Amino acid sequence: MLVHPSSIDLSTRTLRFLAGQLTARRRDIGTRWRRLPVARQALLALAHLRCGDTYARLAAGFGIGIATVYRYIREAIEVLAALAPTLAEAMRTIRTKAFVILDGTLLPIDRITADAPYCSGKHKRHGMNIQVLTDPFGRLLWASPALPGSTHDLTAARQHGIIDALAAAGLKCWADKAYQGAGRPVRVPFRGRHLKQWKRRHNTTHAKIRCLGEQAMATLKGWRLLRKLRCSTNRITAIVQAVLVLHHASA
Repeated sequence: MLVHPSSIDLSTRTLRFLAGQLTARRRDIGTRWRRLPVARQALLALAHLRCGDTYARLAAGFGIGIATVYRYIREAIEVLAALAPTLAEAMRTIRTKAFVILDGTLLPIDRITADAPYCSGKHKRHGMNIQVLTDPFGRLLWASPALPGSTHDLTAARQHGIIDALAAAGLKCWADKAYQGAGRPVRVPFRGRHLKQWKRRHNTTHAKIRCLGEQAMATLKGWRLLRKLRCSTNRITAIVQAVLVLHHASA
């Protein structure tokens, strides 16, 4: 197999952060020797998460076995996921904001037609539902655990406790039409084709505010692994949490 040098569009601060976490992990479990030092393991994990490189390609590039690549990446993801904030912890930061933007996205997965719970009727494809909270400037604050793609955005928001948390904090939240009926803390646009002029103006203003939340979606999809996940659906929550921690570490 041919091997060529490549690059990852991340800062060295991200690499140092992950290497530091892996160093602490090896110290805690008493690791004496590994095929790769922590810096190389961190680089391996970042190449997988950011570039979506497969285990086979990474094994060839780093000169180790595919099974070793799998173990190293899984360890890095678990270490990072353990640092991800819960919704209650994230609310401490969110309470300092004037308002937040709530939106959902579908992370595509490799599933067959028979896997009905993972098929999104809206997107006509299989995936996992992720709820995202951003600040007024579209910066990613928190991402929810993954639910099957057939889950409606409003159902997912309620199941994660997002609506109740926003109401308890007295925060204003902007969201799209999928969250109709969420309650007072969530502001949504008016529905219908023949709206009065003042309602159309309201929807235009609402869209200008809410569209900033798309920046957070672009931030998530910037990690190419999330554009097409081929792993077990049980691991997707940990992967999203790992990406969130790395994003905050590099900000």
